[in-house]
Amino acid sequence: MVRRAGGRSQSRFDHPVEEELLRAEEAAALLGVKRATLYTYVSRGLVRCVPEKGTKENRYLRADVERLKTRHDARAGHAAVASGALRWGEPVIDSSVSRISEEGLSYRGHDAVDLAAQGHRFEDVAELLWTGHLPLESTTWPAPEAPWDTVGTTEPSVRNTRSSSSERSGAPSRDTRQSASERVASATRDALLVSPSALAAMLPRDTPPLSSLAALVPLLAASDAGRFAAPVEQDMLRARRIIRHLGAWVCVAQAPSRVLRALKEPTVAASLATAWDAKPKRTAELINLALVLCADHELNTSTFAARVTASSGADLYACISAALAAISGHRHGGACDRVEALIAEVGRPERAAQVVHGRLRRGEAVTGFGHRLYLKGDPRTPPLVAAALSVKPEAPKVRVARAVMDTMRDAGHPPPSLDWGLVMLADALGLPSGAATVLFSLGRTAGWVAHVLEQREQGHLLRPRARYVEAPAR
Repeated sequence: MVRRAGGRSQSRFDHPVEEELLRAEEAAALLGVKRATLYTYVSRGLVRCVPEKGTKENRYLRADVERLKTRHDARAGHAAVASGALRWGEPVIDSSVSRISEEGLSYRGHDAVDLAAQGHRFEDVAELLWTGHLPLESTTWPAPEAPWDTVGTTEPSVRNTRSSSSERSGAPSRDTRQSASERVASATRDALLVSPSALAAMLPRDTPPLSSLAALVPLLAASDAGRFAAPVEQDMLRARRIIRHLGAWVCVAQAPSRVLRALKEPTVAASLATAWDAKPKRTAELINLALVLCADHELNTSTFAARVTASSGADLYACISAALAAISGHRHGGACDRVEALIAEVGRPERAAQVVHGRLRRGEAVTGFGHRLYLKGDPRTPPLVAAALSVKPEAPKVRVARAVMDTMRDAGHPPPSLDWGLVMLADALGLPSGAATVLFSLGRTAGWVAHVLEQREQGHLLRPRARYVEAPAR
């Protein structure tokens, strides 16, 4: 990596506006230290910097500087810590769901990458996040009823389906069985009377899949009169049903006829493969890999939205709707869309260096590289990149992605992020535009539910205070 005056050169890390960067003297003044001390912080990875175009100087990320200042100000009281905590600062909520550390990401004490590499089903990992126990046998969630199915016999609520050849071989399957009262409650909840064709008629054909799912959740809620103040066991049944629906309805705007077939698949990953009409034989297996890697990530924006909503006493559907709204933002789940746009802009592997260097020269972000919680690289990304290359390395978009990655690596920038790996895998599998965002969001539903249950158990309302400041004179 090339060193420049003012500290170690770093990537642009997706900061969109110049106001998020500080000159060395500004950063040092904000911290109340000398510039030499600032450079020490940079070398320790506490503050990141980026090259200032046309000079040999660097600029420093304001968010990093403010977070470091918050830590220093902690000795003066709690206000500064509380303020900075909402901007990637100090932890503010106790949670046992997942942990991010120098060793990587773990779910309830289990390494997330290991769970994915060992082929654990997404359903098993969701049960782990919700209960703290990893099932000894593979779990099959019951397929929801489809009262609008007029073609064939509706699938029963509880199914005893064996693992398909595309799933883990040799692993016994365990149904999530229901008592008589649970079956009655489930049948009531399953009375979703809006058919896929009816919902498709209300949506433009080019509706992104995530928007289709956001439209579906309130319809599921409206058909579930018992959703309020539900016991934990009932809400876990409800969560399984919601996630099964989400996995099958991703195609509703473009191909509503596939929804029923997708609902009848034995796993969420297989439902997605059917909904997207994916052809590669390993599609369900690799979709499962992606879902597991996305299952939780501590207190990210959408998870925080779900917890705040849960703390108000809202039902599970409302919590998931709040999380879906948050993840739709371009600074959260929308990162995958920007990666797709970048790959489309490059077009051919031969243009990767030209586009990347041009963006950096103009001070524009190169989306999908670096993560502020993983200074050594996001551990979730390599398995996704490897999976993409194992399926179809010669696919045009996969070749473009590799060329951009090589260009960024050769320029000394950080490794690609999870978003980049998801887009590469979706392109290798031939999935439609927006599929990477769906993999990210649908995988994260497992974590949302876990945090909702945990927040309810903690029992308090999340209600931070605002520090009043005078508005600037105009």
